[in-house]
Amino acid sequence: MSQKIRIKLKSYDFNLVDKSAEKIVKTVKTTGAIVTGPIPLPTKKKIFTVLKSPHVNKKSREQFQLSSYNRLLDIYSSSSKTIDALMKLELPSGVEVEIKV
Repeated sequence: MSQKIRIKLKSYDFNLVDKSAEKIVKTVKTTGAIVTGPIPLPTKKKIFTVLKSPHVNKKSREQFQLSSYNRLLDIYSSSSKTIDALMKLELPSGVEVEIKV
């Protein structure tokens, strides 16, 4: 086949992203394909400011932050074994995987 496969991982927990990227790299290397990555992409942060009390103490506020972590993997010189191994791979439920061929 010898085509480039790009895998993008997204999660709100950086431990889950790193562990799943590690699993993918191990399985792909056992099939004999070449892997570049995981490349950490910039962390996206959303900050929410909420009033502590809706009626009194207008200046009393609370801030919450939601961070999303991204990793990028490129697989070169892949074979049918590589694709089969990636399909059978079990990843944690908190990780979103996007595959482009």
